[in-house]
Amino acid sequence: MLRERESKEPAMNPFQKNESKETLFSPVSTEEMLPGPPSPPKKSTPKLFGSSYPLSIAFIVVNEFCERFSYYGMKAVLTLYFLYFLHWNEDTSTSVYHAFSSLCYFTPILGAAIADSWLGKFKTIIYLSLVYVLGHVFKSLGAIPILGGKMLHTILSLVGLSLIALGTGGIKPCVAAFGGDQFEEEHAEARTRYFSVFYLSINAGSLISTFITPMLRGDVKRFGEDCYALAFGIPGLLMVLALGEWSGKGCEQPLIPAT
Repeated sequence: MLRERESKEPAMNPFQKNESKETLFSPVSTEEMLPGPPSPPKKSTPKLFGSSYPLSIAFIVVNEFCERFSYYGMKAVLTLYFLYFLHWNEDTSTSVYHAFSSLCYFTPILGAAIADSWLGKFKTIIYLSLVYVLGHVFKSLGAIPILGGKMLHTILSLVGLSLIALGTGGIKPCVAAFGGDQFEEEHAEARTRYFSVFYLSINAGSLISTFITPMLRGDVKRFGEDCYALAFGIPGLLMVLALGEWSGKGCEQPLIPAT
């Protein structure tokens, strides 16, 4: 009897899948069966003369040259402006000069915080460059002899220097990083060369402005004295050009979002 019972029971396959009725008749989601929409093709960024460099790199390098020319050109005659235009003594001139320089190296902290937590790199550069240009306007107006008296010149100069310090320091941590964002990962070598050209433009703008701005002050005479308004105005125009470069189409669409 035991052998007959064993022969009637089917042999159990150890590899047989144990499927319940719930598994066999479970509904299938239509989302799992239907394929998703195809991902859009990756938009290629314009390249510079057919190289691996994005076109926006040219705008960034020219901008940095103009910005450094603007800053160091103004700073080259700043102490002379304090001594011989505002007629401050040496102690006051030295103190204000170094306070301005210190503020320029403090405001990058503020610029980095704004870019990282609020506006992003691109908008931070645009907005603080506008502040930068406005500072040059105040500084140039404060160097026109027929515009008001010494008190007005002093107020315009200090306000202009404060705005310039905020502008130049605020964009400092953003520009180089924004340029590095323009490269794909496979162009790491081109990114390295970009940073070399970027810092070359910084040094070139600083060096050239140190020679040209004092010449504008000393060789051009207006109102019977040195033309500090021109010495401050030309760097301001270079900063306007730099702002125009950032507003160009080459920098409107960064490859990696400026977060």
